[in-house]
Amino acid sequence: MKREQNGLNLLLAVDKPGGISSHDVVNAVRRSLGERRVGHAGTLDPLASGLMIVGVGQATRLMGLITATTKTYIAQIKFGSATSTDDREGEVIRTARVPEVLNKTAFARQVLANLKGTHEQVPPAYSAISVNGKRAYALAREGKQVELRPRTIEIIDAKLLSLEPDERGPFWDCLFTVSKGTYIRSIARDLGESLNTAACLSGLRRTSVGPITLRDAHTLKDIEQAGALRIESFALDPVSALQIPAVELSDQQIEYLLQGKAPQIDTAVADGSRIAFAGKHKLWGVWECKGTSLKCVANFMQGIVGVA
Repeated sequence: MKREQNGLNLLLAVDKPGGISSHDVVNAVRRSLGERRVGHAGTLDPLASGLMIVGVGQATRLMGLITATTKTYIAQIKFGSATSTDDREGEVIRTARVPEVLNKTAFARQVLANLKGTHEQVPPAYSAISVNGKRAYALAREGKQVELRPRTIEIIDAKLLSLEPDERGPFWDCLFTVSKGTYIRSIARDLGESLNTAACLSGLRRTSVGPITLRDAHTLKDIEQAGALRIESFALDPVSALQIPAVELSDQQIEYLLQGKAPQIDTAVADGSRIAFAGKHKLWGVWECKGTSLKCVANFMQGIVGVA
Protein backbone atom coordinates (compact mmCIF):
# COMPACT_ATOMS: atom_id res chain seq x y z
CA MET A 1 0.00 0.00 0.00
CA LYS A 2 1.35 3.43 -0.90
CA ARG A 3 2.11 5.44 2.24
CA GLU A 4 0.52 8.87 2.20
CA GLN A 5 -1.41 11.10 4.60
CA ASN A 6 -4.68 9.27 5.15
CA GLY A 7 -6.34 11.42 7.81
CA LEU A 8 -5.51 9.10 10.74
CA ASN A 9 -4.41 10.98 13.85
CA LEU A 10 -4.04 8.79 16.93
CA LEU A 11 -1.80 7.21 19.53
CA LEU A 12 -1.23 3.46 19.67
CA ALA A 13 0.25 1.19 22.32
CA VAL A 14 2.27 -1.52 20.58
CA ASP A 15 3.64 -4.71 22.13
CA LYS A 16 7.03 -4.83 20.43
CA PRO A 17 8.48 -8.32 19.96
CA GLY A 18 12.13 -8.98 20.74
CA GLY A 19 14.59 -9.22 17.90
CA ILE A 20 13.51 -6.14 15.92
CA SER A 21 14.34 -2.47 16.28
CA SER A 22 12.00 0.35 17.26
CA HIS A 23 12.38 1.66 13.71
CA ASP A 24 11.18 -1.72 12.42
CA VAL A 25 8.02 -1.26 14.50
CA VAL A 26 7.43 2.17 12.98
CA ASN A 27 7.88 0.78 9.47
CA ALA A 28 5.47 -2.08 10.17
CA VAL A 29 2.78 0.37 11.35
CA ARG A 30 3.37 2.52 8.27
CA ARG A 31 2.81 -0.48 6.01
CA SER A 32 -0.27 -1.66 7.88
CA LEU A 33 -1.98 1.74 7.88
CA GLY A 34 -0.71 3.21 4.62
CA GLU A 35 0.39 6.30 6.54
CA ARG A 36 3.90 7.74 6.24
CA ARG A 37 3.63 9.97 9.33
CA VAL A 38 4.44 7.49 12.11
CA GLY A 39 6.82 7.96 15.03
CA HIS A 40 7.50 6.55 18.46
CA ALA A 41 8.17 7.81 21.98
CA GLY A 42 10.97 6.01 23.79
CA THR A 43 13.28 3.62 21.97
CA LEU A 44 13.47 -0.07 22.88
CA ASP A 45 16.64 -1.99 21.99
CA PRO A 46 16.26 -4.96 19.61
CA LEU A 47 16.91 -7.28 22.58
CA ALA A 48 13.93 -5.82 24.44
CA SER A 49 10.23 -6.44 24.04
CA GLY A 50 7.16 -4.75 25.41
CA LEU A 51 5.35 -1.45 25.40
CA MET A 52 6.03 1.21 22.78
CA ILE A 53 3.93 4.34 22.29
CA VAL A 54 3.46 5.07 18.59
CA GLY A 55 2.02 8.24 17.09
CA VAL A 56 0.18 8.27 13.76
CA GLY A 57 -0.46 11.39 11.68
CA GLN A 58 -0.56 14.59 13.70
CA ALA A 59 -0.09 12.52 16.88
CA THR A 60 3.60 12.24 15.96
CA ARG A 61 3.86 15.78 17.36
CA LEU A 62 2.96 14.38 20.78
CA MET A 63 6.01 12.12 20.89
CA GLY A 64 8.24 14.69 22.55
CA LEU A 65 5.51 15.58 25.05
CA ILE A 66 4.81 12.14 26.54
CA THR A 67 8.36 10.85 27.11
CA ALA A 68 8.97 12.68 30.37
CA THR A 69 7.37 10.03 32.54
CA THR A 70 8.13 6.95 34.61
CA LYS A 71 8.58 3.54 33.01
CA THR A 72 8.45 0.01 34.38
CA TYR A 73 10.49 -2.96 33.18
CA ILE A 74 10.94 -6.63 33.90
CA ALA A 75 14.66 -7.28 33.55
CA GLN A 76 16.86 -10.35 33.77
CA ILE A 77 20.41 -9.71 34.99
CA LYS A 78 23.14 -12.27 34.41
CA PHE A 79 26.16 -12.24 36.73
CA GLY A 80 29.67 -13.38 35.88
CA SER A 81 30.47 -11.45 32.71
CA ALA A 82 30.42 -7.90 31.35
CA THR A 83 29.90 -7.06 27.68
CA SER A 84 30.70 -4.18 25.33
CA THR A 85 27.01 -3.26 25.06
CA ASP A 86 26.07 -4.06 28.69
CA ASP A 87 23.63 -6.69 27.41
CA ARG A 88 23.87 -10.24 26.09
CA GLU A 89 24.21 -9.09 22.48
CA GLY A 90 27.63 -7.53 23.05
CA GLU A 91 31.12 -9.01 23.07
CA VAL A 92 32.26 -10.35 26.45
CA ILE A 93 34.96 -7.96 27.64
CA ARG A 94 35.42 -9.23 31.19
CA THR A 95 34.58 -12.24 33.32
CA ALA A 96 34.69 -12.36 37.10
CA ARG A 97 34.16 -14.73 39.98
CA VAL A 98 30.64 -14.55 41.38
CA PRO A 99 30.34 -14.45 45.17
CA GLU A 100 28.18 -17.29 46.46
CA VAL A 101 25.97 -14.85 48.33
CA LEU A 102 24.51 -13.67 44.99
CA ASN A 103 22.66 -17.00 44.85
CA LYS A 104 20.75 -16.09 48.02
CA THR A 105 17.24 -14.68 47.55
CA ALA A 106 17.24 -12.62 50.76
CA PHE A 107 20.54 -10.97 49.79
CA ALA A 108 19.28 -10.15 46.28
CA ARG A 109 16.10 -8.61 47.66
CA GLN A 110 18.05 -6.36 50.01
CA VAL A 111 20.51 -5.27 47.31
CA LEU A 112 17.67 -4.26 45.01
CA ALA A 113 15.77 -2.47 47.76
CA ASN A 114 18.91 -0.42 48.44
CA LEU A 115 18.95 0.79 44.82
CA LYS A 116 15.87 2.95 45.30
CA GLY A 117 16.67 6.63 45.09
CA THR A 118 18.57 9.15 42.96
CA HIS A 119 21.75 8.13 41.15
CA GLU A 120 24.33 9.56 38.76
CA GLN A 121 24.29 7.04 35.90
CA VAL A 122 26.68 6.78 32.96
CA PRO A 123 24.75 5.63 29.86
CA PRO A 124 26.01 2.62 27.87
CA ALA A 125 28.63 3.35 25.20
CA TYR A 126 26.27 1.66 22.72
CA SER A 127 23.39 4.09 23.11
CA ALA A 128 21.56 6.59 20.90
CA ILE A 129 22.92 9.60 22.77
CA SER A 130 24.40 12.22 20.46
CA VAL A 131 28.12 12.98 20.89
CA ASN A 132 29.33 15.94 18.80
CA GLY A 133 26.52 15.31 16.32
CA LYS A 134 27.05 11.57 16.04
CA ARG A 135 25.31 8.70 17.84
CA ALA A 136 27.36 7.08 20.59
CA TYR A 137 26.71 3.59 19.21
CA ALA A 138 28.09 4.64 15.80
CA LEU A 139 31.30 5.89 17.40
CA ALA A 140 31.60 2.72 19.48
CA ARG A 141 31.18 0.55 16.39
CA GLU A 142 34.04 2.47 14.77
CA GLY A 143 36.24 1.49 17.70
CA LYS A 144 36.39 5.03 19.06
CA GLN A 145 36.45 5.75 22.77
CA VAL A 146 33.07 7.06 23.88
CA GLU A 147 32.95 9.12 27.05
CA LEU A 148 29.44 9.93 28.18
CA ARG A 149 28.64 12.23 31.05
CA PRO A 150 26.70 10.89 34.05
CA ARG A 151 23.02 11.74 34.13
CA THR A 152 20.81 12.11 37.18
CA ILE A 153 18.21 9.35 37.22
CA GLU A 154 15.84 7.92 39.80
CA ILE A 155 15.12 4.29 40.59
CA ILE A 156 11.64 4.56 42.04
CA ASP A 157 11.21 0.87 42.78
CA ALA A 158 13.37 -2.25 42.46
CA LYS A 159 12.16 -5.72 43.38
CA LEU A 160 13.31 -9.30 42.95
CA LEU A 161 10.78 -11.44 41.08
CA SER A 162 12.81 -14.65 41.04
CA LEU A 163 16.37 -15.93 41.26
CA GLU A 164 17.89 -18.75 39.23
CA PRO A 165 21.11 -20.09 40.80
CA ASP A 166 23.82 -21.08 38.31
CA GLU A 167 27.35 -22.28 38.92
CA ARG A 168 28.61 -19.83 36.27
CA GLY A 169 26.63 -16.96 37.77
CA PRO A 170 23.00 -16.52 38.82
CA PHE A 171 20.16 -14.83 36.93
CA TRP A 172 18.11 -12.25 38.81
CA ASP A 173 14.64 -11.50 37.41
CA CYS A 174 13.81 -7.98 38.59
CA LEU A 175 11.08 -5.36 38.38
CA PHE A 176 12.29 -1.77 37.97
CA THR A 177 10.27 1.44 37.94
CA VAL A 178 12.50 4.29 36.84
CA SER A 179 12.56 7.89 35.68
CA LYS A 180 12.94 9.13 32.13
CA GLY A 181 16.38 8.55 30.64
CA THR A 182 17.30 5.59 32.83
CA TYR A 183 19.17 2.73 31.14
CA ILE A 184 18.41 -0.68 32.62
CA ARG A 185 21.58 -1.97 30.92
CA SER A 186 23.55 0.51 33.02
CA ILE A 187 21.80 -0.65 36.19
CA ALA A 188 22.89 -4.22 35.41
CA ARG A 189 26.47 -3.16 34.65
CA ASP A 190 26.77 -1.01 37.78
CA LEU A 191 25.18 -3.70 39.94
CA GLY A 192 27.87 -6.17 38.91
CA GLU A 193 30.63 -3.69 39.70
CA SER A 194 29.15 -2.78 43.09
CA LEU A 195 29.00 -6.48 44.04
CA ASN A 196 32.66 -7.10 43.12
CA THR A 197 31.82 -9.17 40.07
CA ALA A 198 30.53 -8.49 36.55
CA ALA A 199 27.02 -8.41 35.13
CA CYS A 200 25.01 -7.64 32.01
CA LEU A 201 21.38 -7.51 30.95
CA SER A 202 20.16 -10.77 29.47
CA GLY A 203 16.49 -9.91 28.96
CA LEU A 204 14.20 -6.87 29.10
CA ARG A 205 10.46 -6.24 28.75
CA ARG A 206 8.85 -2.82 29.21
CA THR A 207 5.48 -3.12 30.92
CA SER A 208 4.35 0.48 31.39
CA VAL A 209 4.94 4.08 30.33
CA GLY A 210 3.25 6.42 32.79
CA PRO A 211 -0.42 5.37 32.99
CA ILE A 212 -0.22 3.20 29.85
CA THR A 213 0.42 -0.52 30.34
CA LEU A 214 0.73 -3.66 28.27
CA ARG A 215 -3.00 -4.22 28.84
CA ASP A 216 -3.53 -1.30 26.45
CA ALA A 217 -1.15 -2.69 23.83
CA HIS A 218 -1.72 -4.50 20.55
CA THR A 219 0.61 -6.69 18.55
CA LEU A 220 1.86 -5.76 15.11
CA LYS A 221 -0.33 -8.54 13.73
CA ASP A 222 -3.38 -7.01 15.45
CA ILE A 223 -2.60 -3.66 13.83
CA GLU A 224 -2.06 -5.22 10.41
CA GLN A 225 -5.40 -7.03 10.61
CA ALA A 226 -7.23 -3.90 11.80
CA GLY A 227 -5.81 -1.77 9.00
CA ALA A 228 -6.67 1.88 8.46
CA LEU A 229 -10.42 1.24 8.50
CA ARG A 230 -10.61 -0.18 12.03
CA ILE A 231 -7.47 1.12 13.73
CA GLU A 232 -9.27 3.94 15.57
CA SER A 233 -10.79 1.32 17.89
CA PHE A 234 -7.22 0.81 19.20
CA ALA A 235 -6.58 4.51 19.88
CA LEU A 236 -5.21 5.55 23.26
CA ASP A 237 -6.68 8.53 25.07
CA PRO A 238 -4.10 11.24 24.26
CA VAL A 239 -5.09 13.37 27.26
CA SER A 240 -4.52 10.46 29.63
CA ALA A 241 -1.17 9.75 27.97
CA LEU A 242 -0.06 13.36 28.47
CA GLN A 243 -1.01 13.32 32.18
CA ILE A 244 -2.03 16.99 32.17
CA PRO A 245 -5.35 18.69 33.03
CA ALA A 246 -7.90 18.95 30.24
CA VAL A 247 -10.57 21.51 29.41
CA GLU A 248 -13.58 20.66 27.23
CA LEU A 249 -14.17 23.27 24.53
CA SER A 250 -17.30 24.19 22.61
CA ASP A 251 -17.33 24.10 18.81
CA GLN A 252 -16.80 27.86 18.67
CA GLN A 253 -13.90 27.69 21.14
CA ILE A 254 -12.27 24.95 19.05
CA GLU A 255 -12.52 27.19 16.00
CA TYR A 256 -10.85 30.06 17.86
CA LEU A 257 -8.17 27.73 19.23
CA LEU A 258 -7.21 26.53 15.76
CA GLN A 259 -6.82 30.17 14.73
CA GLY A 260 -4.17 30.46 17.43
CA LYS A 261 -6.40 32.29 19.91
CA ALA A 262 -6.30 31.23 23.55
CA PRO A 263 -9.81 30.35 24.74
CA GLN A 264 -11.27 31.95 27.84
CA ILE A 265 -11.37 29.29 30.55
CA ASP A 266 -12.24 29.17 34.25
CA THR A 267 -9.60 26.56 35.12
CA ALA A 268 -6.61 27.88 37.09
CA VAL A 269 -3.31 26.96 35.46
CA ALA A 270 -0.01 27.29 37.34
CA ASP A 271 2.81 29.17 35.64
CA GLY A 272 4.91 26.79 33.51
CA SER A 273 2.33 24.02 33.52
CA ARG A 274 0.43 22.72 30.50
CA ILE A 275 -3.20 22.12 29.73
CA ALA A 276 -4.94 20.04 27.05
CA PHE A 277 -7.87 21.40 25.06
CA ALA A 278 -10.35 18.75 23.95
CA GLY A 279 -13.79 18.50 22.42
CA LYS A 280 -15.86 16.08 20.35
CA HIS A 281 -13.69 13.22 21.67
CA LYS A 282 -10.56 14.74 20.13
CA LEU A 283 -7.48 16.55 21.41
CA TRP A 284 -7.12 19.90 19.65
CA GLY A 285 -4.24 21.59 21.41
CA VAL A 286 -1.64 21.62 24.17
CA TRP A 287 -0.97 25.06 25.65
CA GLU A 288 1.34 26.28 28.39
CA CYS A 289 0.85 28.97 31.01
CA LYS A 290 3.42 31.78 30.73
CA GLY A 291 2.80 34.28 33.51
CA THR A 292 -0.80 35.39 33.05
CA SER A 293 -1.07 34.18 29.45
CA LEU A 294 -1.55 30.87 27.67
CA LYS A 295 0.90 30.10 24.86
CA CYS A 296 0.43 27.41 22.22
CA VAL A 297 2.75 24.41 22.41
CA ALA A 298 0.96 22.49 19.66
CA ASN A 299 -2.38 22.67 17.88
CA PHE A 300 -3.83 19.78 15.88
CA MET A 301 -5.92 20.99 12.98
CA GLN A 302 -7.64 17.64 12.43
CA GLY A 303 -7.77 16.67 16.10
CA ILE A 304 -6.29 13.54 17.66
CA VAL A 305 -8.95 10.91 18.30
CA GLY A 306 -9.43 8.80 21.40
CA VAL A 307 -10.34 11.32 24.11
CA ALA A 308 -12.75 9.65 26.53
